[in-house]
Amino acid sequence: MNTHYKSILTLMLFASLSTLQLRGQGCVAIRHFSSCGGNNLSSNLLSAGEWQIGMNYRYFKSFRHFRGTHEEPDRVSNETEVINHAHAWDFSVNYSLSNRMYATAILPFVVNTRSSLYEHGREERNTTFSRGLADVRLGLGYWLFDPARSPKGNLALGLGVKLPTGDYNATDIFYNVGPEGTPQVRPVDQSIQPGDGGFGLTVDLQFFQQLSPTLFAYAGAFYLANPRETNGVRTFRETLSPILQNESIMSVPDQYGLRGGFSYNTPVPALSVSIGARYEAVPVEDLIGGSGGFRRPGEVLSLEPGLTLMNSRTTLSLSVPVAMLRNRPQSLTDLETEQATGQPRNGDAAFADYLINFSVAYRIAPDDAKAPAPFNLD
Repeated sequence: MNTHYKSILTLMLFASLSTLQLRGQGCVAIRHFSSCGGNNLSSNLLSAGEWQIGMNYRYFKSFRHFRGTHEEPDRVSNETEVINHAHAWDFSVNYSLSNRMYATAILPFVVNTRSSLYEHGREERNTTFSRGLADVRLGLGYWLFDPARSPKGNLALGLGVKLPTGDYNATDIFYNVGPEGTPQVRPVDQSIQPGDGGFGLTVDLQFFQQLSPTLFAYAGAFYLANPRETNGVRTFRETLSPILQNESIMSVPDQYGLRGGFSYNTPVPALSVSIGARYEAVPVEDLIGGSGGFRRPGEVLSLEPGLTLMNSRTTLSLSVPVAMLRNRPQSLTDLETEQATGQPRNGDAAFADYLINFSVAYRIAPDDAKAPAPFNLD
């Protein structure tokens, strides 16, 4: 593989490393999600008939509580913080229908834990768990410009669906909350539910531009629209306070994200580094359908460094987005409660300091002995 081709593939990997994978770095984003473009854009630059298989692992620990942009450090100092540990694995298969059109299927799995006091009668800290298949995504993408004629820059548009395959009513044991303080089986918090119970529609954009022989600019964006308003799963928040009656059922919220930055091919063979910004959000109101039920809207702006190591077939990548701005805005249920009681109301949410993304991808040609490069950059 020539140097220029390797440079393009390296950029493509960074352009969608974790492809705007949205977990919100905390319990703001309700569940695991990736856009339908796959775990790296190099999979979308294959020749017709080529395949790429990949895996992306993601981890975070959320524990810092925010109301609006204000952090509440006393939650950590007095040990009342909620602590989420989230592990997610995306297994992806990408197929190039032509030099410009590609198809993607993503099979996600999650393992989550949530440690808290307030969900267990405020008497002792206990942990709830969830695990299993999350919401499967299927998608199609298309490069708007012919890669053979535009090897130094291109823009792709992707459309897809999110299927409600993940369990959105996963349960565990909650202590000190049943009759006379007995344990009780309840749905776990929506931040660790494997699925959301909604059929979603996705749109994503992916862009790159070569600025010099070793420097590239990249950008990406996606939006997940969830038309379903609520999924019927009880939160039990109304048992914490009568004023939370309007938060007794889980919402099925939208999600969206933006990324952009620069990638540089180092003098070290096969090694590239990148730096960029990453913005992720769960909106207060959905684009399509109602916005009722309980949700934790929020946004995270992160600085995202990364590195990639690749050869002709295999790509290894690591990125660690570090949160710079975290915001938990007033939700619709917060506003309803404020108007009903006349008292200010803005719920809180826990965020992580950083997120770890690690991915591996492998390209497979129909006939490795005869397969040409996706396009000639010489």
